[in-house]
Amino acid sequence: MDYRTARFKTFDGLNLAWTETGSPNGRPTLVLHGFLASAHLNWIEPGLAAAMATTGRRILLPDLRGHGQSDAPTDEAAYPKDALPKDQEVLLAQLGITDFDLVGYSLGARTAVRLLARGYTRPEKVFLGGMGEAGITTVGTRKDYFEDGIRNGANAQDPRAGTFIQNILKQRGMSPQAALGVLSTQVSTSPEELAKIKTPVLVVNGDQDRDNGDPVALAAALGNGSYKLVPGNHLSAVAEPAFRDALVAFLRT
Repeated sequence: MDYRTARFKTFDGLNLAWTETGSPNGRPTLVLHGFLASAHLNWIEPGLAAAMATTGRRILLPDLRGHGQSDAPTDEAAYPKDALPKDQEVLLAQLGITDFDLVGYSLGARTAVRLLARGYTRPEKVFLGGMGEAGITTVGTRKDYFEDGIRNGANAQDPRAGTFIQNILKQRGMSPQAALGVLSTQVSTSPEELAKIKTPVLVVNGDQDRDNGDPVALAAALGNGSYKLVPGNHLSAVAEPAFRDALVAFLRT
């Protein structure tokens, strides 16, 4: 599989990375990874990018700011509210893409919802993985959980989670300050805003995954949502064949 990585300058001057695979003339599909991950870790390494490419689409895989090969400044000013969806709006504009589909997992799913709510881009359909209603409407709860783990490690309210989070940062060479900055960009989307989103949205979650709340409730809250449950929890579901199959079927329709 051919992967081509480039960089672009976003709205505030940061240089962010994105990787492309699939057919250059295929339907553009923007694919967003989760928190403390990257395009490589979330999509390429598990074979999901290659599976998506079999649909004949043009697969665009950005590294969100603070992650992967993108700039990860430690200055708080580099992480304004809604920075992540703004970055994607810039990437699409620079590529001249207005007609596209959208895929996101966890933080990537929350970013996808913010793109819908902001309304500057209009994907034809959207796939949200690893997300529930609370993770969209009350982002502070999840933000506080990660912030506690990043700052306090084994002394966090959930010591096992805090230790796991700090180990992930070390293993992946990620800056704790940049990770905290990414968390500070997060914006809740109200139930009223969700109801106004008429774009077809498929929510796909592990049947043991309630890390971001109830996926069934999220599908119901959206103006045109549906859902599918696959085996697994928040970390394991993306490796399940059922998740891959649901994603590929979504892209083939």
